[in-house]
Amino acid sequence: MAPHALVQNIRAFVGTWNVGGNTPNHGMNLEDFLQVEGSADLYVLGFQEIVPLNAGNVLVIEDNEPASKWLALISNALNKPYHEKESKCGNNSNLFRKNCLKALNKNLRGDCDLFKACNCSSDSRRRTKLRDPCADPLNYCDSSSDDCISTAEISLPTRIGYQLIASKQMVGLFLSIWARWDLVRNIGHLRVSCLGRGIMGYLGNKGCISISMTVHQTSLCFVCSHLASGEKEGDELRRNSDVVEILKGITFPRVCKNPSRRIPEMIADHDRVIWLGDLNYRIGLSYEEAIILLENSNWESLLEKDQLNTEREAGRVFGGWNEGKILFAPTYKYLQNSDSYAGENSKSKRKRRTPAWCDRILWHGDGIDQLSYLRGESRFSDHRPVFGLFAVEVELINRNPKFRKGYSCAATKFELEECLPQTPNFCEFNP
Repeated sequence: MAPHALVQNIRAFVGTWNVGGNTPNHGMNLEDFLQVEGSADLYVLGFQEIVPLNAGNVLVIEDNEPASKWLALISNALNKPYHEKESKCGNNSNLFRKNCLKALNKNLRGDCDLFKACNCSSDSRRRTKLRDPCADPLNYCDSSSDDCISTAEISLPTRIGYQLIASKQMVGLFLSIWARWDLVRNIGHLRVSCLGRGIMGYLGNKGCISISMTVHQTSLCFVCSHLASGEKEGDELRRNSDVVEILKGITFPRVCKNPSRRIPEMIADHDRVIWLGDLNYRIGLSYEEAIILLENSNWESLLEKDQLNTEREAGRVFGGWNEGKILFAPTYKYLQNSDSYAGENSKSKRKRRTPAWCDRILWHGDGIDQLSYLRGESRFSDHRPVFGLFAVEVELINRNPKFRKGYSCAATKFELEECLPQTPNFCEFNP
């Protein structure tokens, strides 16, 4: 730790959800999934299969419209007071019109140079790059649309709660990071790297998206992955291989101009890393054996046969990583719009899938405490969402003796509030 450094605890909500290629509808409410009443400082949200993994999406061109819909729903949940009074195009009946989504994403897409830039110093010039919302009100429709209303014409809260920092899609994988408004100006060195591990070992139907950034003086990395599928014996070795290749193959470009600062270029080099996604590890039991234990809620016996646990204990994958205690039912595979596992009502063994904890969140590095590890109960797909809340230590330089060790930005207002953005500031990375 640097001299005169302080430690700040920020709260990071991390959620992962395989949505099975289903497209969200405009009335979908994500507030329960996002646990918005918990007031986290960061929201890290990873999705798998936001589009069907068919040849058109994998080999030709990926469909970006579902990603835009998920962004709109997430913003509605995190910034509910803001959106409740927004334009007519922002209400639930019109939110998913193509022209509205196009205009919304255009307005969300801010100047990402701020986040990519070095934040090693407290240079006031960096703060003033944040755009003035009063000079640039949001429009939620194309100007050609009759439904268009600018936020300059209506009464809105003075500041939205969360800014969209970065988002990236790779076929069905989708990762976005949102930050509380008063943390935004302390984020820098933003970089994104993707690796395909699907068809032929490199296409994007499987693989990962990784986002690296610094918060104050601490480097953070978030990895959202969808690993090899299958429940045949030996399929876990393919998943192990995916993890190894991701750790070796993901690299981030150099962006820091400070010669005395070490900015990590690989996942494992970061101070804190959180890995989320559909890791696809199964349970090494027959369907019949697993169902008996499941009906008795005997998670401990089931987890003894969990492939991720056995592979970690054998030292074949995720060495030195941590996972919280699982106290919830397996998250896969459910019948659509049902609380029944696939196979419970079927006589065909072909359609059976042994229930498993495919959807997981792990972390690496000191200074991370998991406060909760839960699953949601949405019936939207054949997976249940999984989410965790973390207390993450970040280091900052003590430039103000009034700052005390251990404060949380969730309860703190920074100086120079007038320099902070009041509209979403969004970085979309394209290959």
